[in-house]
Amino acid sequence: MNFHQYYPVDVVNGPGTRCTLFVAGCVHECPGCYNKSTWRLNSGMPFTQEMEDQIIADLNDTRIPRQGLSLSGGDPLHPQNVPFILKLVQRVRAECEGKDIWVWTGYKLDELNDAQREVVDLINVLIDGKFVQDLKDPMLIWRGSANQVIHKLR
Repeated sequence: MNFHQYYPVDVVNGPGTRCTLFVAGCVHECPGCYNKSTWRLNSGMPFTQEMEDQIIADLNDTRIPRQGLSLSGGDPLHPQNVPFILKLVQRVRAECEGKDIWVWTGYKLDELNDAQREVVDLINVLIDGKFVQDLKDPMLIWRGSANQVIHKLR
């Protein structure tokens, strides 16, 4: 898996102060997407064990308390990203007590395959659906277009 950006301190992508990772790879290629540079799987930088360890360390850093981890992109649930994202969310669940996990995806909840559902079973919030330019609404919180749904899973 590759990634484009990692913010160890972020107050925009979800509630509270968070760590946010933008991964590479998206099959949806929504017209008007603000993150078009993340569409290609081979773009960005390799997601290494060191980067994964850094995210866990940042989530556990008591000097700057974080509410949780946000995963966006690209698409964290792109089939080639799922094994890496699953490993990461499993570690967050095991090693970062009390942290929530938010995931943004262009897939709809009812379209997910078994591997993608494994990830979703471990997260707190899923924002699903493709970005639709005609439904863009800057007043929406944590989503770009009115068709996208915020699923509070736990």
